[in-house]
Amino acid sequence: MTIYNPASLPKNDNLNRFSFVIDVQEHMFIRKGKMIAYYGALRFEAMGRSLLDILVQHAFNAPKYIHDFVVVNGQGQLILGDNGFDIACYDLDNANMTLRVENLLGFTKSVTLQESTLPGFVTLLGTGKVIASSNGPVHFLDLPCCVDEDAVLGWADCPTPSYRYDYEHVKGFVAAVGALTGLTLSGEEKQVNFTGAGTVLVQSSERGMARGGALQHLLAQLPGFSKSELAQLGSTAQQLSRDGRG
Repeated sequence: MTIYNPASLPKNDNLNRFSFVIDVQEHMFIRKGKMIAYYGALRFEAMGRSLLDILVQHAFNAPKYIHDFVVVNGQGQLILGDNGFDIACYDLDNANMTLRVENLLGFTKSVTLQESTLPGFVTLLGTGKVIASSNGPVHFLDLPCCVDEDAVLGWADCPTPSYRYDYEHVKGFVAAVGALTGLTLSGEEKQVNFTGAGTVLVQSSERGMARGGALQHLLAQLPGFSKSELAQLGSTAQQLSRDGRG
């Protein structure tokens, strides 16, 4: 059994595949609830406070997720964990990387965070460190390729991907909900299509980290629904409620 102390802990490296040690020397953005231990004089502050406004304006350009992160500052060693999922650090060098927001655990203030055009993803730009978790080890694929949408962790230095269907497009609300929540379609029928140049980050499991249920998956897709689809969604929900199933 190894007993760690500040002198024996690794710096900016994995303690094991399920935890990561950050040598904090400056402000960093950290996802709430992922700190499992730390040494030193560290402070954790909610974003939006006056002293952090300038930092947030320059580095955090994703208002939708601002309450999911805190700013850590001071000097010390911070250990992150994420429910037993694999954790890795990615070094950006004047580059861009898009990740599932639920997998993003932290990033240095020199990296700018923006909301992606694809729901549920964020894009990180610049030079610095990005720490993320995954369902199993991550594999890196050259483009062009197609990937099961549940296995996609993110992508780097390539255009936003598109969806590809290998079947006659799903018709009707019930079938659409099944497709969106993963209850009907498999990766062999619906994939994310990557073209051009760049790298795709693929999780070892074709299932995501399952933090939320079918409702969260459906809500994430609502911005892409047309007015008629939203009306059909509302009508079906009302009918289910009347039938005693809502």
